[in-house]
Amino acid sequence: MSSDKAPIAAASASAAAATNALSGSSGSGGVAAANANAKLLHPGAEFSKGINGLDKVVLRDPRGSVAEVYLYGGHVTSWKNDHGEELLFVSSKAIFKPPKAIRGGIPICFPQFSNLGSLDAHGFARNRFWSIDSDPSPFPTNTSNKVAVDLILRPSEEDMKTWPHSYEYRLRVALGPGGDLTLISRIRNTNSDGKPFSFTFAYHTYFSVSDISEVRVEGLETLDYLDNLQNRKRCTEQGDAITFESEVDKIYLSTPTKIAILDHEKKRTFVIRKDGLPDAVVWNPWDKKSKAMADFGDDEYKHMLCVETAAIEKPITLKPGEEFSRAAESSIILAYILYRYFVANVHGSGQEILPTIFAPKFFLCWVK
Repeated sequence: MSSDKAPIAAASASAAAATNALSGSSGSGGVAAANANAKLLHPGAEFSKGINGLDKVVLRDPRGSVAEVYLYGGHVTSWKNDHGEELLFVSSKAIFKPPKAIRGGIPICFPQFSNLGSLDAHGFARNRFWSIDSDPSPFPTNTSNKVAVDLILRPSEEDMKTWPHSYEYRLRVALGPGGDLTLISRIRNTNSDGKPFSFTFAYHTYFSVSDISEVRVEGLETLDYLDNLQNRKRCTEQGDAITFESEVDKIYLSTPTKIAILDHEKKRTFVIRKDGLPDAVVWNPWDKKSKAMADFGDDEYKHMLCVETAAIEKPITLKPGEEFSRAAESSIILAYILYRYFVANVHGSGQEILPTIFAPKFFLCWVK
């Protein structure tokens, strides 16, 4: 969904302070902080300056795959395979300047999806500065052979004024030896007042496609969805596959473990496998809405498609001390696999080729 209300005023102050600290503009203290952060990185990960001097972590796999993660937003902005092909879309007009969220890549929507609550659209995680996690929790997956970075987000005093809950959000971004990209989220309620909190969540993934008119989405047929273009009217998908001739903004409910995005012109297919995040959002703004967004090119809708794995219809509730983990732990894996295996797998005529990492989970794979 594209609608963004103006970010809360507190974001400007906290973002400015964080920018100074992370960029080193505060002098020797900033440099020391950057050096300290660098020591927390795993081998194969390195700090670099991104657009407008924002800090990012670059993950490099020895075989040639590369991913980039901005500390601003805990935001994956690039993932390239060993052939240098970019699989994520980022707008050429994206504003890499706090408090504006980055348009494209993989924004994290937390603690609110869209405008389904009192906060600004899509919550605040995507326009806050995250920190390198100095003491990351063990995750129930083997990442010893992956290049990774562990990030953490905690609420600021200003955040507590608009969403009065204490939490720890841990995010691991890992690049595997086969070029697979994994995002794992863990959210813990650290309230000391005994109060639970509820939230909605989404990985707002922007896929790069050749031509939206040549793309189809399979796996969501016959499902119920909420149509955001009709005030979230509940409908049932009727077609054999989703194709695109105009704006689409739908929240599919109780979605299956496999969704496929077929790009006929590039002869490339993304496969999404998931557990634990029941909903899936399909969004393309088309021409009229594209022209109304300052951080989106007029014709860029032709080359992107959002298919977002999410928990929206039924918010997740955590009691103090509870963690968003087994019941709704989530991961994204983008992996390079051979086309013949995809055909066998999706159509059920071959063996499962992707390893079970943990459950629940979801995978995003591209095949060519």
